[in-house]
This record gives sequence, structure tokens and C-alpha cells, in this order.
Amino acid sequence: QVQLVESGGGLVQPGGSLRLSCAASLSIFSISEMGWYRQAPGEERELVATVSSGGSTKYADSVKDRFTISRDNTKNTVYLQMNSLKPEDTAVYYCNANGRWPGSVRRRDYWGQGTQVTVSS
Repeated sequence: QVQLVESGGGLVQPGGSLRLSCAASLSIFSISEMGWYRQAPGEERELVATVSSGGSTKYADSVKDRFTISRDNTKNTVYLQMNSLKPEDTAVYYCNANGRWPGSVRRRDYWGQGTQVTVSS
């Protein structure tokens, strides 16, 4: 079964930057869409950014022009470069994959364990 492991979270000051990484235990070459979601305490999980197998990206309005998502199929890894961080970006960030790996009959969502991002002065 595929595993998604996030890393790169931490505590940063407003205006700072972080790069999150999500490493998959199996090839992501044919996975239709990979992305990042986040969830703050007491809030619903929300989409941050996605990147398709063809390289198309989309972003939540709140992070456009600040965050950049990318994928490296050679390393089976998706990244989220976060710049100009704001306190409202504080959340647990989860890696997500939507596709079908061997052993799955249909496309479905896969999730990592999450990594904490805290933006505070």
C-alpha cells in the first residue's frame, strides 16, 4: 500500500518561507493529481494547491502568488514552496494524492499524516 510522508513543517515568522515535501513510497508518474490541503484547529480541511500529472496547477485564492506546488516524478515527491507566510497560514498541512495505484480498483484519495506549520512572531 502506498505511503505518503510529509516533512518540512515548523515555526516561522510572518513573511518567512518554508518548503514542504511529500514523499510517496510508490511511483507518482501516473497519479492524476497530487496536492496539499490544510486544517486549522476547529476548521474544516481546505484545499491549498494541486498539480496534475500533466503539470497543471491550481491554488486557493488565499495562497495565490505566495505558494508554488511542484512534483518531481523521479523522486516520487511533491513540494509546496510557501513564501510570504501569514499567521492565517497556520495549520496542519496534509499531502493528498488522487489516483489509482496497483491494488486499487478505482481512483481514490490517499493522505499523509500531516506536518504542522506555525506562523507567529
